[in-house]
Amino acid sequence: TKEFIISGRTKHYLSVSGEHLSVDNMNKAIGLTADELGISINEFTVAGIPFENLFAHKWYIGTDDAIDPVRVREALDRHLCTVNDDYEWTRGTVLKDIQVEVVPVQLFYNYLKATAKLGDQVKFPRVLKKERFAEWEAFVADQRKN
Repeated sequence: TKEFIISGRTKHYLSVSGEHLSVDNMNKAIGLTADELGISINEFTVAGIPFENLFAHKWYIGTDDAIDPVRVREALDRHLCTVNDDYEWTRGTVLKDIQVEVVPVQLFYNYLKATAKLGDQVKFPRVLKKERFAEWEAFVADQRKN
């Protein structure tokens, strides 16, 4: 018998309002978005956030290509609806917004380095929980000042 070890981002899942987005759904929608817009998206992360008494997703897209975040938002939202019926349903009900910030790819790696998590086997989390998301947003804001 052979033994397989599954590692990596196997537990990345986002469901703040019943959208049930798996990392596979996210990767597929990101790939479709990148292809459609002719850009390279090397890293991304997302978190569920409160929004107008309901919920939203806030995405950080890591690319060094010049692109309007509104175009990324529209394409990503459309592709997420295509790859996940639950997401499509919640976008019409309790998932009221999708927000996108485009940042340089290096920012993701700088964060890992600053938090002493940079290494060959360390990957940036695809889904950030509340506390870690707050740390990430503070880091991004600080980096933008410099």
